[in-house]
Amino acid sequence: MVNQNVYIIRASKFLPNLPISNDQMELYLGMIEGKPSKARPIVLRSNGITNRYYAITKDGISTHTNAQLSSTAIKNLFTETNDWAEVELLAAGTTSPDQLLPSHAAMIHGELNHKTLEIHSVTGACCAGIQALKYAYLSILSGQINCAVSCGSEKLSTWMLFSKFQAEHDKHHELHHNPILAFEKEFLRWMLSDGASAFLLKNKPEPNKINLKIDWIEIRSYANEMETCMYAGATKNADGSLTGFSDLNPNNWHEDHVFSLKQDVRLLGLNIVKYGGQFLEEIIKRRQINIHDYHYFLPHLSSEFFRDKIQQNLAEHQIEIPNSKWFTNLSQVGNVGSASMYLMIEELLNTNKLKIGEKILIMVPESARFSYAFASLTVV
Repeated sequence: MVNQNVYIIRASKFLPNLPISNDQMELYLGMIEGKPSKARPIVLRSNGITNRYYAITKDGISTHTNAQLSSTAIKNLFTETNDWAEVELLAAGTTSPDQLLPSHAAMIHGELNHKTLEIHSVTGACCAGIQALKYAYLSILSGQINCAVSCGSEKLSTWMLFSKFQAEHDKHHELHHNPILAFEKEFLRWMLSDGASAFLLKNKPEPNKINLKIDWIEIRSYANEMETCMYAGATKNADGSLTGFSDLNPNNWHEDHVFSLKQDVRLLGLNIVKYGGQFLEEIIKRRQINIHDYHYFLPHLSSEFFRDKIQQNLAEHQIEIPNSKWFTNLSQVGNVGSASMYLMIEELLNTNKLKIGEKILIMVPESARFSYAFASLTVV
């Protein structure tokens, strides 16, 4: 028997340690060549972030692993109830697993140390979290299981420490005129945040409380059209291809910053926005959606720099979403990559903002090799 509906009945989060203000960032990440970053204030002015969280001390020592961030968020789903025994699947997404093997979900399961179950790991960029959610959603929708946990998490602060970062040439003058130039390396240092968030999904809503029915989730990759834009564990060649770390001389890994997170800003600026409106217009036509039925629009913004550009792109496709319907918590939690979508839903669900009958539209762009995800939820 196929279950017709899937519900997010609970959401939780774990943001490690105390929030870090803009002025405190270099106390934790350190200064490249012992000098304050000239790009930092310019990037921060563009991205609109005022607080973020790091799972490290000021000495750069980890306070939590990525798996521990996720497992803590998952445990927070069950602080008031004891239905963990019902969970049949753990689906986890991240950009920043603690190791290549074992898988991220296996490490989270080990931290939980509670009952055997199916696990599913998604390692990618910003869409990894919603890809994990879709796996859990489809597993319940198909009738294979009745209850699942999905989560998104990141632990990128250790990737951004000064000791692992290549100093860039001084682009201070250029940055004033075109903030996107800062994104090549510096924007990643000044916007990424650590944290985790999790959902409990079931085939029935929980009585006497707000639940979110998943209407649909659609994900589209444009890697067949685009070369790689954001990458780590590889070097990028002149023809746009990548050479992975296993084909490189290990003696050059550090010198060539093979494991640094890198961004091709030329591709980012030209392509990260344009696919969103195109894909959403296709979904609207195919599913016969009235965009005015939605009460909330939750875009995963890597930076406020892209807000107007996204709005303009949507308008070009005759998709008008007024500012009053936009909801994001980027300024207070930073860009938590695959967990960002979860954290927006968690805040809406747990702060009594939602009313029965309201609809939520989620948008998650990913620049690694350009993917887009959209999802629709209904408050029940």
